[in-house]
Amino acid sequence: MKSKLSKVVIPIAGLGTRMLPATKAIPKEMLPVVNKPIIQLIVEEVESAGFEEVIFVTHSSKSSVENHFDRSFELETTLEKRVKRSLLKELKSISNLKISIFSVRQSFALGLGHAISCAKKIVKGEPFAIILPDMILKELSKGKNLSILKEKYEKTGDSQILLAKAAKKEISNYGVVEISSTFIKKITEKPSEKQINSNLFAVGRYVFKSDIFKYIDKKQKSKNTEIDFSSAIQKYIKSGNRISYTILKDKYFDCGNILGYLEAIVNFALDDKAFGKKFKMILKKIS
Repeated sequence: MKSKLSKVVIPIAGLGTRMLPATKAIPKEMLPVVNKPIIQLIVEEVESAGFEEVIFVTHSSKSSVENHFDRSFELETTLEKRVKRSLLKELKSISNLKISIFSVRQSFALGLGHAISCAKKIVKGEPFAIILPDMILKELSKGKNLSILKEKYEKTGDSQILLAKAAKKEISNYGVVEISSTFIKKITEKPSEKQINSNLFAVGRYVFKSDIFKYIDKKQKSKNTEIDFSSAIQKYIKSGNRISYTILKDKYFDCGNILGYLEAIVNFALDDKAFGKKFKMILKKIS
């Protein structure tokens, strides 16, 4: 019998060096995409997909991320007095998300594999999803993206990874994936150009059974001494475990770098019902 898939691990302990100096005092996950921080878009994706628990793997400098999802009574009272009802409703919706939020510290910066392994005790032997919050997706509706990974796991019991297509000159920054007609054959983290045999990469959405932890705990380290998650996945595959995949058909944005972040802001702003049309006119003026 398959265990219920209800938990999502979100590693947020990274220092955001690619976004400096903006991230010197502000966690990169709190950088706004229009009027919502990146991490709110991620947690809304989790709720939309039908999960019940979020586990932040965090760092001492990231308290504002957790605070964002807590009640702000003083601010709510101020908005109530000023009859800012629409803003008050939006503010309350953040703390009223149907998601329980937990956190665990990553004491040392030892890479993504280590960050995920920090959640092992809270996962408690259950299957779980992983979201890398650098990547935000445009389409979050039922039957799409993270949601479909959850549905496929609950139907088949196979681990799942969401993939996206990219040009060869861009794909070397990610975990490049080779596939068969049904399963993932190989994943290589940030390969050299000569090693690239695919135009597919992992777009930061995974579902695994809890036995993935024993492959992470082998501590396969990358060249920079960090514990590499892609190496753990490759060991998992070589040990006979099946990983199915879904290929993303919608837009994604890598908010871990300046250009990807700016692209996300423009796309979300253009689609905003309140001021998208006016923003489009502004872009025409400055282009």
